[in-house]
Amino acid sequence: MKPLSKLVAAIAATTVLPLSAMSAGAAEPAPAAPPAPAPAAEMKVAPYIDITQDKPTLAEVAEATGQKNFTLAFVLGSAAGCTPMWGGEKALDDPSIVGQIDELRAQGGDVIVATGGAMGPYLESVCGSADELLGAYKQILDVTGSNHLDVDVEATIPEDVANEALAKLQAERGTKVSYTLRVQSDDTGLDPYSLQVLQSAAKHGVDVLVNPMAMEFGSTKPWGDAVIAASESVLKQMKEIWPDLSEADLKARLGVTPMIGRNYNGNIFTPDNARQLLDWADANQIGLLSFWSAGRDNGSCPGGAVSPTCSSIEQAPYEFTNIIKGFGA
Repeated sequence: MKPLSKLVAAIAATTVLPLSAMSAGAAEPAPAAPPAPAPAAEMKVAPYIDITQDKPTLAEVAEATGQKNFTLAFVLGSAAGCTPMWGGEKALDDPSIVGQIDELRAQGGDVIVATGGAMGPYLESVCGSADELLGAYKQILDVTGSNHLDVDVEATIPEDVANEALAKLQAERGTKVSYTLRVQSDDTGLDPYSLQVLQSAAKHGVDVLVNPMAMEFGSTKPWGDAVIAASESVLKQMKEIWPDLSEADLKARLGVTPMIGRNYNGNIFTPDNARQLLDWADANQIGLLSFWSAGRDNGSCPGGAVSPTCSSIEQAPYEFTNIIKGFGA
């Protein structure tokens, strides 16, 4: 998954005590306790959107489709190291992005915030310790007002450091955590390194939703069948990692994220494939449906190469969003 826009911004804030509090013998006031995080709301559908691009905005997609929950891509490290920034260059509290989130919430929506993706530097790699990474995760959630974090792993990370931080985050805030991971093939499921990430999560006691990227993998099946077969293979892998969970519990911890329209490997995920996946997801009561991405959910470049701003197939505006939003309804 490949967000492309790059803007540079950095904001620092400084708090100055009044002179009276710093006079001889004056006691400094106790710092105010941070507000308790809001419980993480249930989200069954949350398409990815490259929030570093100017269009479409969250509110525009919500107004056009009625879909109110989205996954924001991607928060990375920055030139300053363990400083979370959108795309690695745009300030976390950039008004254009925070304003979009506020506008979406005014419509009753919410966001999952995704770190990682196809481009670095990953926060998980540049933060030097679990506590430093935990601080970065908290900053992300505080600025966005979210209590959902997605870690999109398309490169190796220090998985034990990441999972130690995620376990502490869940213990403190009850944050919902997902791992978005690479699929190797429809019959094997996730690649070996992605399994290593999940094994580390299990070791550290992280309650995680497993979200396979059902795109760009090997298969000889029709693409809709292949996406479902890959998802079923991932379920089998999850059973090996969490053998004590029931089949229903495992399915509730599974997400699926295809790439709509033309994929880089030449396969095409069509609206009919989306309906097929929706029927399977409803029948199996999985935890989440998503796709890459809301900004590509239009037919403005039919027959073209893979694009970050269109699906490269003929389709109605937001056709995939309007199909997938019916999941769990």
